Amino acid sequence: MSPPATSSRDDVLEHPAEAFEAYRRDGLERVICEEKHMGSRAVVLLTRDPARFGAPGGWRGVVHTRTGRPFFDAADTDALLARLDAAVERAGLWEELDTSWLLLDAELLPWSVKAGPLIRDQYASVGAAATAALPAAVRTLEQAAASGIDVADLLDRTRARAADAEAYVAAYRRHAAPSAGLDDVRLAPFQLLATEGATHLAREHSWHLALAGRLADADPGLVIPTRSVEVDLASPESEEAATRWWQELTDAGGEGMVVKPVAGLVRRRKALAQPGIKVRGREYLRIVYGPDYTEPANLRRLRDRDVGHKRSMALREYALGVEAVERIVAGEPTWRVHQAVFGVLAMESEPVDPRL
Repeated sequence: MSPPATSSRDDVLEHPAEAFEAYRRDGLERVICEEKHMGSRAVVLLTRDPARFGAPGGWRGVVHTRTGRPFFDAADTDALLARLDAAVERAGLWEELDTSWLLLDAELLPWSVKAGPLIRDQYASVGAAATAALPAAVRTLEQAAASGIDVADLLDRTRARAADAEAYVAAYRRHAAPSAGLDDVRLAPFQLLATEGATHLAREHSWHLALAGRLADADPGLVIPTRSVEVDLASPESEEAATRWWQELTDAGGEGMVVKPVAGLVRRRKALAQPGIKVRGREYLRIVYGPDYTEPANLRRLRDRDVGHKRSMALREYALGVEAVERIVAGEPTWRVHQAVFGVLAMESEPVDPRL
């Protein structure tokens, strides 16, 4: 998923205004802003008819990463899917959707379920080193200043770096809740991709979020609802309200939001509209760009980031994903589905700035 064009505002790289403007240029009148959960992207296939997928009896489905790897071993996968099956039953969705299987796009939380080694090796180590070294450097410089040595500029810079390091540690810790086991896992579905005989990609996102809300009501210990707000792109007041909502989310420690067309799958004259544009918060981006990315000189350098290639890749991957889902629903052979899937996997290996 692509971020918006870089913001021209002094103290942020990403802001909702650029996402709104991108969709306005595409001719859209309304968008929906969805809370962005800080977890790992998951695709969940839940089935009561394993033969439909050539699987043995008792097989419930899969919980895969976006590159097709299982999140859990077979026993934990089965336990998670059994619980989700029960939630779908209590919500009345099996009968309402007239299906024996469903395919969900979701976020799996907490982030540490999959990113534990990354948190320890990349984020915690940097935070520990910075918060140990920089306060000591500040104290030494304060002693030097007290003895009459002119270190005022260096002291100011070091104090700022120490504050940035503390903010960095706070940012990653918000999303690094320890996971003791399967009981700590939460699922935040945001789109029902398909059921038997139907894709649901063109449905309004409010429909998908309402279904997710019903699943959360059925099992609040497993399923997390996704908050959202709709925006009228012809109304500055509507945009301002959504921007305030985003600011409140990020001020509370959230990652940010995803702006999407209300209508889901939107076809323009020459291509699909972007399925979503992520707008991440100022503090969250410390995890991405480093503790002191908010320093003016660093922000000026980062404003040159090029999101064009990322945007193009996101759109092509989305188109291939849509094709794969449509082939699954149509009952086409697995090799035909894999044609589109392997195209997505090939593009995942394309060189692109991973921070975008």
